[in-house]
Amino acid sequence: MALMGVQLVVSLLAASIMQRMAPHYSFARWLLCNGSLFRFKHPSEGELCALAGKQVPKPNRRDRRQNGENKPLTVPKDINLHLDKAPVNAIDALVLRFFLEYQWLVDFAVYTSGIFLFTECYYCVVDGRKEVNIGAIWCVLTVLFCLKTLHTLMSHYFRSEEGGERSVCMAFGFLSLLVAMLVLVVREDYLEFGLESGFSSLFDNLEVFAKQQGYADWSIPVTKLTVKLGLAAVCAYVGALLAFPGLRLAQTHLDAVKMNSERPLIQALLHMGFLSPVIVLVLWVKPIARDFLANAPMGKTSITLVPSASFDSLRLWVIVTLCVLRLLLTRYHLQAYLNLAPKWVEQMKKEAGRIAAIDIQRKVTRIFCYLTVITLQYLVPIFLILFSTLALKALGEGSWLSGAEETPGVTPALLMPTAAPVLPGGVDEDEDGVEDVEEDIQATVARLSEAFTALRSVLTPIFFRGLFAFLTWWVAACQVISSLFGMYFHQYLMQN
Repeated sequence: MALMGVQLVVSLLAASIMQRMAPHYSFARWLLCNGSLFRFKHPSEGELCALAGKQVPKPNRRDRRQNGENKPLTVPKDINLHLDKAPVNAIDALVLRFFLEYQWLVDFAVYTSGIFLFTECYYCVVDGRKEVNIGAIWCVLTVLFCLKTLHTLMSHYFRSEEGGERSVCMAFGFLSLLVAMLVLVVREDYLEFGLESGFSSLFDNLEVFAKQQGYADWSIPVTKLTVKLGLAAVCAYVGALLAFPGLRLAQTHLDAVKMNSERPLIQALLHMGFLSPVIVLVLWVKPIARDFLANAPMGKTSITLVPSASFDSLRLWVIVTLCVLRLLLTRYHLQAYLNLAPKWVEQMKKEAGRIAAIDIQRKVTRIFCYLTVITLQYLVPIFLILFSTLALKALGEGSWLSGAEETPGVTPALLMPTAAPVLPGGVDEDEDGVEDVEEDIQATVARLSEAFTALRSVLTPIFFRGLFAFLTWWVAACQVISSLFGMYFHQYLMQN
């Protein structure tokens, strides 16, 4: 009956509220339309003609019949053009590309955070070791939905006629495959993911579970090498998904730093947010993080800054804090992207020749239409790191308190509970049919409990700890690679 407890009720209630409140109030819609972001309006043909010192051409039917179509209006590139700005409102947001996908994912992430906080408070009051952690399930679903959203964005690049975006994604995919294969052969003494012990626990428990089900001669048909090759392929796929988000992050970071040149505190926070994936990488390098903090050299002696037993809790707090910091800096990055419109206009003024008025209008409009795409490219990698860390804490049986966590061991598969049999003739014909319904519900709950018990006996906390630790580290590594390449591209290659 644990499946029908408080957690499931709160989970269903949150899903119902999210569905009913989305048309009326949405955190994703508030993030873009709270009045803090300003878009730039494209100039009309009348404004361009006035700046160029000419009258607006009137459509002539005789010329249209003779020439087939009107010639496009052109203006000099060096006109004194200044774009008007206006706050982004809800009506403007409805025309943005992938707005519905953006709104649903961000709202789902917000409700997932609320359910996870509730489950953490619930486990502080009630011992829920025998219950299914609903908050962990929501976190895993959020990670999967984030990957699906990135896949949708990447498929948009693959459908592009130019093909340059497709080549970039494939190049980063092959590079990620090479890096992942190198990382997976590093010993646990240097990168403490716990994958080796996690895979050993998985294989041992699968063999025990198979023997309990009557398959005495059944053995695992795959080896650790096969599993690692499959994991490397998944890493290559994730690296291809995170190629353009990292490149875009580098551009918006440089523009946001220039935009806040007179605010040194904001600049320091922007740099800290940009370097936060590097900090996440270092946290799993054992000689640099755990060993150094446990035995920090101080002259001829060494002191303990953070005990080894408390390091896992510290790592969870650091990652969550860095993700919250990056979420708070979202507005600066989005406004830096929207400022590309006047930046492009200023660059156009330095060029010679003429340009079609429709090209100016399209360029300014296109920048605003892709606002939600840029927002997803900024937020989704943060969500991946954040909710992978939360799933690591919940499924890996971690703790927020220093020294409270215990490293889970390799536990054998548990015996399957047997559900109470329901006799077909155990109910009188004169009794009400409510008892039959209750017995059916109890039998269903018993079967679900049996399935979840079997799953928990095979997928132990030590396996989840290794899997989600590696996923969190790998997402940060992909973002470091792509963002550093984007930094080099925008600072050096674009200037040359």
